[in-house]
Amino acid sequence: MSSSPFVEWLLIHYASTKSQSPNEGRRRWKLRVAQKFWSSGEKTLSSTTAGGTDDNADFHMDGDPFDEASTNREELGILLRTDFSDEAAWLAFCSRLEEGEKEFTASPLEEDVTMMDDQPEPNKASPNGTAATTTAEDDSDESDDENSLSAIFHVVNPSLPQERALLTNISNLAALRLFNDVDVRQAPIPPPDTKRIRPPNRLVDSGGWQEVYVGKNLWIYDTKSNSDQCVRVVSQTSSDMYGTATADSWRARVSHICELQVNLSSGAMKIDFGGLDRWDHAERQRNMQEAETPGVL
Repeated sequence: MSSSPFVEWLLIHYASTKSQSPNEGRRRWKLRVAQKFWSSGEKTLSSTTAGGTDDNADFHMDGDPFDEASTNREELGILLRTDFSDEAAWLAFCSRLEEGEKEFTASPLEEDVTMMDDQPEPNKASPNGTAATTTAEDDSDESDDENSLSAIFHVVNPSLPQERALLTNISNLAALRLFNDVDVRQAPIPPPDTKRIRPPNRLVDSGGWQEVYVGKNLWIYDTKSNSDQCVRVVSQTSSDMYGTATADSWRARVSHICELQVNLSSGAMKIDFGGLDRWDHAERQRNMQEAETPGVL
């Protein structure tokens, strides 16, 4: 796949976008530039028009309000609670997550997965929304090496009503836009005798390009999780199969997600269903509609 033209757009438009909305943050500013990209008929800019390089550019270095729950965390993945209607079910889920962590760390990993070797047992995901079991005072007493070790999941379980409202029933795409950074890549090439999707959609294929996201894996606890004790595993790009979409998801049982996250982070596993399209189609349609809705960032 060719390199993304999005960096050129950031080099030209990010600074002015930032000055127009100074109280937002890196991810929102990049999303606003992405909106300009998708609205333009000409996606590729000349290098002389763009000018400069992206080394140490502000769109890499600027902070974001959600960095504390994502980029700045040591954990491999982010687990979002987006339904707050059944506390008993949530507590049962957290208990099973703790059990899964214990079972995972007690079992030998696949020979290709070595990233957790010689690490202490991951911190437990607690019901109050923090995956860390140590306090700030405890952290200050630990060595730098110990502080660099990470648990598997950072659990986001807000207690304030306004924070819960932001996450309640959130779509996969909206969650990616909060906790990941937007980018653009060349869309997968349709197989022979397959037409490109109509109407075009940026999450699948729009003019040969596709909106993608970069950051930690997202796992979403939703209303259905109260009964099935599963979470949505959110994809940051489409699979290599043409027609699948960025922000696609499928459901994984809590007992399996620790191993899945470690294998995904290490590169030992890639979720592609053997080339079959088994993602949740209702969630796909929700994301695709949201992606093309004017004014939604």
